[in-house]
Amino acid sequence: MLVSMHELKSHLAQYVRQAQSGQLIELTSHRKVVARLVGVPQSDNVGVARLLAAGVAAWQGGKPDGAALVLQQKGKLVSAMVLEDRG
Repeated sequence: MLVSMHELKSHLAQYVRQAQSGQLIELTSHRKVVARLVGVPQSDNVGVARLLAAGVAAWQGGKPDGAALVLQQKGKLVSAMVLEDRG
């Protein structure tokens, strides 16, 4: 669909919705195509779902290994060192 820059400015939200639904919007300036507006497909971890469905990856619903890692405070806090450095 060809759309002039003036038309795009006037109805931007409408054309963005059309692009999101899969419509290719070609922007024109002086009747020459200068840009294309294309929607970005919804990403609901499709890649991960595809790997799980193919059996390449497995997940039992838990947190990844290392998620229970707790950092221990040793030495001074960075914020304290910055305040000291400022004088």
